[in-house]
Order: sequence, then C-alpha cells, then structure tokens
Amino acid sequence: MPSRVRSGEASDAISTAGLGVLGAVAEGRTHGFAVAALFATDGDLGRVWRIPRAVVYRELGRLEAAGLVRPVGIETDGPGPDRTVVQVTASGRRGLHAWLDEPVPRPRDARSALLLKLALLDRSARDPSTLIAAQREVFTARLERLRADAAAAEAGSFDQTLALWRVSSTQAVLDFLAMLMN
Repeated sequence: MPSRVRSGEASDAISTAGLGVLGAVAEGRTHGFAVAALFATDGDLGRVWRIPRAVVYRELGRLEAAGLVRPVGIETDGPGPDRTVVQVTASGRRGLHAWLDEPVPRPRDARSALLLKLALLDRSARDPSTLIAAQREVFTARLERLRADAAAAEAGSFDQTLALWRVSSTQAVLDFLAMLMN
C-alpha cells in the first residue's frame, strides 16, 4: 500500500519500493547502481525486499521529481558509465522518518514492509521501539475484531476458515513483535 510522503506543497504517493530506495539514499550520498546492489537478491536489503535495478532507477526519478532526493554530482571513476550521485533532501528525510514509525495495516504487510522498515531502522541505528509499540497496538485491536468475526462465522464454513487464518496470522505477528521487545 503506497504511503503519502509530503514534498513541499505537493503530496505524492510513494510506493514501498520507493520508500525503500529513499531509505537507502538516506544512509549517505550514493548512486542507483549501489542502491540496486543493496536490493539485489544477495544484497543486505534484498534479503527482505528485492527491487530490480530498473525499478530502483525509476523510483530514484520519482523521488527526485517529488523533491525527496536531489543529484549532487557525477561519479566518473570505476567501471561502467558515469553515475549520478544523489542524496536525500530534508523533506525526504522527514517523510522517511514518518513512514518508518508508521505501522503497517495488515499482517500480510509484515513480511514485506514491516521487515523492510525494521531493516532500515537497524541500518540507521534508530530505535525500532516506537514502530514496534505502534504495530502491536494496531494488531492487538485487529486481533480482537478478527476473533469476534471467527466466533460469529458459521461453524465449518469457509468464512470461519478465513477468519481463523486471519486470527492465526495476526497472532503470529504479535508473537514476533513480543519477541523483539525482549
């Protein structure tokens, strides 16, 4: 689910991939090739969220257009073509920090967006406790609603099966978050 990141007067929907790229750029001046390496299958962030090189470059263009990153130079040494070096803007950093503290809405987003947020928080040496606490609050309330749905569903129906799956998935994420707090 795209998040809203404010850029100047305009508000643009930035995809999770774009926010991941923004998080990588926020670590320091870099270029698209280096960011793509982080999100490659064997990259540090690719273990959590794989972003193909073409998507990294597309997202960098979108982030620049939104005023969240800006070019700061050209790297001409090394193999391959010249590379545009970018850095995060103040607006980009504010938007990134807001997104990193925002809980994901559904348990299915925990495997992707939540783990990406936790990885970026770890890489930036930021305390994840604000995100974890907010995430526990969201999923605790969700679990109560899901348990009521499961209890109200007709026994043996697919509605009950689906409700029980959602209860189990939500509880699993809550158990995971509890382990992180220890």
